[in-house]
Amino acid sequence: MELALNGGGSYVALATPMLTDGKVDEYNLKKLVLWHLNEGTNGIVALGTTGEASTLNQKEKIKIIQIVKNEISNKIPLVVGTGGVDPVKVLENTKIAAENGADACLMVTPYYVKPTQKGLVKFYEMLANESDLPIVLYNVPGRTGVDLKHDAVVHLSMNPGIIGIKDATGDLNRVKPLLEKCEEGFLLYSGDDISCREFVEKGGHGVISVTANVAPNKMAKMVECAAKGLHEEALEIDEKLSKLHTNLFVESNPIPVKWALSRMGRIESPVCRLPLTELENEHFKCVEE
Repeated sequence: MELALNGGGSYVALATPMLTDGKVDEYNLKKLVLWHLNEGTNGIVALGTTGEASTLNQKEKIKIIQIVKNEISNKIPLVVGTGGVDPVKVLENTKIAAENGADACLMVTPYYVKPTQKGLVKFYEMLANESDLPIVLYNVPGRTGVDLKHDAVVHLSMNPGIIGIKDATGDLNRVKPLLEKCEEGFLLYSGDDISCREFVEKGGHGVISVTANVAPNKMAKMVECAAKGLHEEALEIDEKLSKLHTNLFVESNPIPVKWALSRMGRIESPVCRLPLTELENEHFKCVEE
């Protein structure tokens, strides 16, 4: 299962470019994916939070998966966000992702309903036993209102259908205990750009990154250096990225990312779908830095 994700590296949490009328910009989506291939990104994560999956309809989601898969042509892995609250719908989304070429799926913890740890374990076990794709757990309590705790992650790592976790807590104290207790080969990905260098230096396998949307080559090189124990080199690159790590979150993700990509000429417009809006003028300067 580890081969499904090449074992680690810098995966971009890909933004979904949109035209000024709010429709998906398929032309610039293709260009973005090719740019990531050329810049050394190790994998693509489509239809996640940064991809505004919650505002896309099923037809749009299928088209995005197809476009990304066609452009990467099996050169790097494609992970597709399929998570949600209703396990039946999650399985439906996962089946569609598998049918359209995804290599793995990213499943966020059920949001808003605040399940217990027992409920989370049962939820993921049921999905793993029925899923058409290997699962990467996604723990982001700041958005979901629920934290997938250590013992639950360790237990779930023993399931052959669950191959890793994206941990967006920013808590570096979780890395070593998970490495020690989880099933061998279970992949640990940071979901927090600010701390991801240290996460990898502590033994984590990589990052699923927002910053990689606008600085893919630097993120890939930084993670590679950190994984190889080249701490000074990794730190030097990370220091150059530090403002981006922070400023890409001056407003809700992916608002600043899409503004930056538009400013760079990588996409046509910074449009997000409601309830997200475009970046406020007062934040232009700090994001441009």
